[in-house]
Amino acid sequence: MVAFKDHFSGVADVYLASRPTYPEALYDVIASAVPASAQVWEPGCGSGQATHGLAARFAHVHATDPSAAQVERHWAQGKTGSNVSLAVEPAETTALADHSVDLVAVAQALHWFDRYRFFATCERVLRPGGVLAAWTYQDIIFEDDLAEVAEKVRDDIDPYWPPERADVDMGYGDYVWPFEAIPTPRLWLTAEWNLPTLLGYFGSLSATGSYRAATGEDPVYAHTPALAEVWGDPQRVRTMRWPLILHLRRKPAA
Repeated sequence: MVAFKDHFSGVADVYLASRPTYPEALYDVIASAVPASAQVWEPGCGSGQATHGLAARFAHVHATDPSAAQVERHWAQGKTGSNVSLAVEPAETTALADHSVDLVAVAQALHWFDRYRFFATCERVLRPGGVLAAWTYQDIIFEDDLAEVAEKVRDDIDPYWPPERADVDMGYGDYVWPFEAIPTPRLWLTAEWNLPTLLGYFGSLSATGSYRAATGEDPVYAHTPALAEVWGDPQRVRTMRWPLILHLRRKPAA
């Protein structure tokens, strides 16, 4: 196995509990370009936030991640009769056979890959006419009384983002993609969260982990009193919104 940048094994449990799920509208767009009979490869699957939606739409999903800790916590782990298979392996060197899948689906993970090697792997494993789907969501847009204190959390952790974070901020817009683009609509990711879930989300960010490692302090804990004061009842539910950017690319049919 090749080396990879492991930002999430140490927070696998909180990642599982505190990451948003993707909207049906996302899978609708993908399904409009890929048949329901598709064999799907989902590299960088994490604990399975996207696998649910893919497995509900397509015949089979092979979900992989280089982090054994993430795969161990995948929702399909140990389930019989599922149309999901799991493997611990990097995206760049999958054991999948040549021309064996109809869809490669990458959810909030492409910026961690060696994408030139990964794109070459997509060329190898995709059947002619197959589709590469890659999506990313950017920062929560706070448009209410949480905005000021949430920005203070971000101000603390911003210097600790890895360089790949810039790719997310750009919505993968500067990538040199393989294959021809399929037009996609503007999408939004939303979630109904209470305060503990938002705190867990902040705690699961790679920049937060880097801040803790560098300083020995927890930036989320430091700002929790201010967030709690603004939030009110911690079980109160608020709507969180993220811009969701989807890229679809189709391999030539011949």
